[in-house]
Amino acid sequence: MTKNTLKNSNFKTLKKAVLNFLLFLFCLVYLFPAYIILVNSFKNRAELYEDILAMPSSLSFQYYANAMERMNFPNALLNSFLVTVCSLFIIVILASMCAWMLVRSNNRLSKIIFMVFVATMLIPFQTLMMPLIQEMSSIKRNLGIPMVDTLGALVYMNIGFGASMAVFLYHGFVKSIPRSLEEAATIDGCNTLGVFWRIVFPMLKPVTVTVMVLDVIWIWNDYLLPSLVLTSKANRTIPLSTASFFGEFTIQWNMAMAGLMLTIIPVIIFYLCAQKYIIKGVAAGAVK
Repeated sequence: MTKNTLKNSNFKTLKKAVLNFLLFLFCLVYLFPAYIILVNSFKNRAELYEDILAMPSSLSFQYYANAMERMNFPNALLNSFLVTVCSLFIIVILASMCAWMLVRSNNRLSKIIFMVFVATMLIPFQTLMMPLIQEMSSIKRNLGIPMVDTLGALVYMNIGFGASMAVFLYHGFVKSIPRSLEEAATIDGCNTLGVFWRIVFPMLKPVTVTVMVLDVIWIWNDYLLPSLVLTSKANRTIPLSTASFFGEFTIQWNMAMAGLMLTIIPVIIFYLCAQKYIIKGVAAGAVK
């Protein structure tokens, strides 16, 4: 081994070590808020105000039990689960079919419709809040359809706000599917729906999981839209129930931290189960 080769090898080793160290520091910074929430969820008020970074003196789940009772956690968990699953199911079905038809049509109208979907991703939700609620109240008043303080209304709005990103991701992925597979299925006797459900949709698995992960994180943790739509305690989702710890004059930080941990645990579990599809699906949907 020559001197230059040895020098290059040492340089690469040093570079790799530095990059790994920087990555480790970045992970620590990124996970620091989660550490703060976790350790302070086991502390009493005196320990919490004494040092928020120190470990708790004991691992008592008393504050978790109190937080669950205060939040009415089983009911809030059920509401969040129903809203998330129903919204996700309809978004995946409608967005995948819409994107497939837009790609396969490939005419001026389909391109315009796709650009409209993309354009809606750029509209901030805050600009739509008041017109949205006014329109929902108008529907209730004129048609008698309850669009406020119902879980179905929240699902309906989630579908509208989540469709644009889902169509965008599916649209890019469908382009990578050879049309010859669909033509072969048609020759074998499949109708249009059969081609989509038996040939196309199974091949959309990576981007489908990506859409599911992104939408689950968004819908499960969303506070602003449910706070506008849901008014009764019986219909509260988990983020709305967690907000009860943050009063106008006092904040119960230890119970709030326990409530926040209860909120994020289901999302973390879902994310860990589906993480291998995320980067693949996002890259395929955005580039292809």
